[in-house]
Amino acid sequence: MRILGISCFYHDSAACVLEDGVIIAAAQEERFTRVRHDPAFPTNAVRYCLAEAGGLDQGVDAVAFYDKPLLTFHRLLETYLSVAPTGFKQYLEAMPNWMKTRIWVEPEITSQLESLGVGMPDDVYFLSHHESHAASAFFPSPYREAAVLTIDGVGEWDTATLAVGRGRDLQIVQDMQFPHSLGLLYNAFTYFTGFRINSGEYKMMGLAPYGEPRYVDLIRDNLIDIKEDGSFRLDMDYFAYLSDLKMINSKFTDLFGMVPRNVEGPLTQEYRDVAASIQKVTEEIVLRLARHARRKTDMRNLCLAGGVALNCVANGKIVEEGIFDHVWIQPAAGDAGGALGACLAVWHGSLEKPREADDRVDCMQGSLLGPEFSRDQIKAYLDHMGCNYDEIEEDEKWAGAVAEYIANQKVVGLFRGRMEFGPRALGSRSIIADARSKEMQSTVNLKIKYRESFRPFAPACLAEHVSDYFELDQDSPYMLLVSQLRDEFMLPGGGDEETLDLTEWVNRVRSEFPAITHVDGSARVQSVTKEWSPYFHAIISAFKEITDCPMVINTSFNVRGEPIVCTPEDAYKCFRRTEMDTLAIGPFILEKARQPEWVDSDAWREEFTTD
Repeated sequence: MRILGISCFYHDSAACVLEDGVIIAAAQEERFTRVRHDPAFPTNAVRYCLAEAGGLDQGVDAVAFYDKPLLTFHRLLETYLSVAPTGFKQYLEAMPNWMKTRIWVEPEITSQLESLGVGMPDDVYFLSHHESHAASAFFPSPYREAAVLTIDGVGEWDTATLAVGRGRDLQIVQDMQFPHSLGLLYNAFTYFTGFRINSGEYKMMGLAPYGEPRYVDLIRDNLIDIKEDGSFRLDMDYFAYLSDLKMINSKFTDLFGMVPRNVEGPLTQEYRDVAASIQKVTEEIVLRLARHARRKTDMRNLCLAGGVALNCVANGKIVEEGIFDHVWIQPAAGDAGGALGACLAVWHGSLEKPREADDRVDCMQGSLLGPEFSRDQIKAYLDHMGCNYDEIEEDEKWAGAVAEYIANQKVVGLFRGRMEFGPRALGSRSIIADARSKEMQSTVNLKIKYRESFRPFAPACLAEHVSDYFELDQDSPYMLLVSQLRDEFMLPGGGDEETLDLTEWVNRVRSEFPAITHVDGSARVQSVTKEWSPYFHAIISAFKEITDCPMVINTSFNVRGEPIVCTPEDAYKCFRRTEMDTLAIGPFILEKARQPEWVDSDAWREEFTTD
């Protein structure tokens, strides 16, 4: 039985195919259209997923949609009425799109499937937004039973839920409702600090350690009333999202005594302190919710999903405090993962199919669920472009050659195997480099990613060595936990940070692995296993043989504002448009200096450097 899962119309639209309960494929639409966070109906992702599952002519037995549009429409109408007439502008902007497409999801699915030559199945299921999130967290997890927290902006009416999962049963037992939302609160501060909502939250989280949380009391005394169980109420007098297209109003800015930062404006100490403050408040709420979940459910395991579950610093705090014995986070925790969750909710919930779990291995297959390109396909493209390359057929020698480039301070674009599902590159569509380098963070940020210099990089570390280097005693395969580097690898110094500008502060060497160590001594760890990432594991193993270092930098294979690369063409263009030294694509290795002249318009740079 084949179930097609779909999420779309807000941001990060995606598709997934489940076959007899097994995840066959999942992908975000943005990877195909090259429109970051593409909200459109995921036609290309659907086409790919069905092709991966045997072809479009095989059809599907059921469709699962990750949201209940009528409930969301009801919330919008009730909200507009509650603030009328001040919400009239927002109402006029939203209604045409809703009346044309968003409320008529089933006819849209029918039309899109017919355009692909796929017949519409008899069974179409509409799952609630947070039911889809909770299913994406629990059902693929390793656990037989667990508490499940979902936290995001809003889905229908819910902004956070607590669920209990046992076997194939998953029941939501508590919820928080709009407009009181941790995700929307974080969005408001993302906007205030000059980053784009729904894409700049990572940036604010990365900026936070450069500030002092001196606005925490101001936030707690004025903006939010936090209860012991993690529930809270926002003072809506400071927020505009009920009645305007903006997140905050003048009362909010007056409270902080500053205006929202311009997108490319200087990151002064005040904005750094704001970022540090809201991050600390977020961590406090998440920890209270986690403690409440443990008390309420008496479960030893916790599963997380929803956009706030991508806050890897807060996730790390849950693990550090030992609230639960084990924590598992859905790698596609945002709306894209809703397509996967909807499929699984139908399979295990609506259809009552059994679920097997061993408390050890999850069912996400390393989240490597996207397209893969064969040796012949890659070669055909490289030959078409007149590329000069070396082909190394033996995997061990290929991995050793890539490791040599990294050890010689080269930045390598890595493209091999199935593309990752979710926002993190995990070694199939990655840019990798030497974690020991003093200059590599600035080099990769400014010359290759074209992004802010303060943003940290993740260490991809052999799973068997993670606890040797980090204060982390559990796996972190999806790069969703932040942990401290062990003290023995930290270097003395510091104490004069307030006298430094941001560039000097970023470039200060604070550990033996400066390229992956954030200013507070933390790192967003990825544990790499041979089982799910054989090529990436082989590269890092070969690098360890050369350098005695079992980790490398891992960042996504893209430039600022562009989706992660999907195809060989995407990879080659990114390689040529940046100062990347080497491209390892399939069994082929390309050196920049040996390639033919590259003729390309500079128009892309303007498009992709404003995020």
